[in-house]
Amino acid sequence: MCSAFLILTCPKELRMSAEKTHLEICNLTREQYPQIKTLMDEAYPDLGGAWPSHTIFRLIDQFPEGQIGIVDDGVLVGLALSVQVDYARFSNPHTYEDIADGHDRVFSDTTGDALYGLDVAISEQYRGMRLGRRLYDARKELCRQYNLRAILAGGRIPRYYNHSSEMTPMEYIAKVDQKELYDPILSFQLANDFQVKRLLKKYLPEDQESVGYATLLEWNNIMYEPTDTVIESTKSIVRVGAVQWQMRCVESVEEMLKQVEYFVDTVSDYKSDFILFPEFFNAPLMGLTEQSNQTEAIRYLAEYTETFKNAMSRMAIEYNANIITGSMPLAEDDKIYNVSYLCHRSGKIDEQRKIHITPHEQNDWVIQGGDKIAVFDTDAGRVGIQICYDVEFPELSRILATQGLDILFVPFWTDTKNSYLRVRHCAQARAIENECYVVIAGSVGNLPEVESLDVQFSQSAVLTPSDFSFPHDATLNEATTNTEMLLFSDLDMDKLKILHSEGTVRNLKDRRHDLYEVILKKRDI
Repeated sequence: MCSAFLILTCPKELRMSAEKTHLEICNLTREQYPQIKTLMDEAYPDLGGAWPSHTIFRLIDQFPEGQIGIVDDGVLVGLALSVQVDYARFSNPHTYEDIADGHDRVFSDTTGDALYGLDVAISEQYRGMRLGRRLYDARKELCRQYNLRAILAGGRIPRYYNHSSEMTPMEYIAKVDQKELYDPILSFQLANDFQVKRLLKKYLPEDQESVGYATLLEWNNIMYEPTDTVIESTKSIVRVGAVQWQMRCVESVEEMLKQVEYFVDTVSDYKSDFILFPEFFNAPLMGLTEQSNQTEAIRYLAEYTETFKNAMSRMAIEYNANIITGSMPLAEDDKIYNVSYLCHRSGKIDEQRKIHITPHEQNDWVIQGGDKIAVFDTDAGRVGIQICYDVEFPELSRILATQGLDILFVPFWTDTKNSYLRVRHCAQARAIENECYVVIAGSVGNLPEVESLDVQFSQSAVLTPSDFSFPHDATLNEATTNTEMLLFSDLDMDKLKILHSEGTVRNLKDRRHDLYEVILKKRDI
């Protein structure tokens, strides 16, 4: 009998010359059994050596993809054996005999939703060349390809016998985790993103080095989808469209709605999942009334908000795209709010009110700040909306990130380059620190006939986190400055999942909750 996971380092003088090495990953075959036996006998002399041939043949026949080898010019120099298992069963306490019976028979469950790692062995001459990491990476890729939820393993702790009289197994594991002690197996597992889920007692009683203990190790497949049905599956590629809107004089509400529908129709032709409009995109309608009193002008504009909301909701259904309506003024209880609507293509409508109000909005239009922020579930991911100035406050985005934010939409309206750059740089920061995509869209052009709407400055963009999987400048796409146009980008949602777990840095995962936290206070409204 053998036990799982033997990975050892060796002196540099034992390593093979790189010039003479030609390594390839392969699936093991029956014909390789003599080499398999040699490797495992070498790796597990104190634990029974190699599996008998009928065990290896059964593994190869039942689950050939799970039996992975590394060959050097046709010679087997490393191997990793695996089976499929039921996660619910083997994520709970079990022993080695639950994996291999008394006749050394190991069964792979074709309906299992997890991968169970059995043995890993590296030829003595090839230890220290990080071949164990290659085998583990191959297992992880297999787990992703088979849409399995996790890799499980019972890992020995062979150095524990040196400390068993002075500390408990859990204390030993904690010290290895903190790198105060080194364990050739556990340290390797932890370095490969496995987590200790629990302590297994009497896992392999004859393992005197581990004093019969083992760790239940788990690597979670963040790409796992519980269902593969078309209706319930999550989109991995999400297409977004942003409208960089030209401010122009209009003669009627109908003319403005025609312009809106033109852009929705055009963006939908490109099969976009989302369409983003700028903040106060319909402000030219204020030119249809007397503007000597700006408070009255914004209230006049608010009279059409319900019309635009309903019309754009209809467009979302008809053109099969989720529409973020930029923002519009909303009159409610004699107060004015700056509100953005998320018109789902299902017909549902969500709203997000601007939380932070600029001095101009307060002084000239007497706009009030909203009190609620939320992440909205859509058929193409979890999204949030922050209207212009709101994106300059990092606390809001952090709260949304803790709720599972994938895409942050920022409709904005800026008159100068200084104002625009505040929004742009803050939006970029939000994408990096919260590991999400950010889409910003603004208006361009001049509107001298409408007071307070003289000039516009905009460069709409799609921003990303900053890591190897994303563009070098963390900008997926951007519009031409101050030019009316449409902007399209495909967002790879799988890259976000990988970033959260395996990024160069992990801003969300590495937050120090022991030192600080961002709290959303509940208010009675």
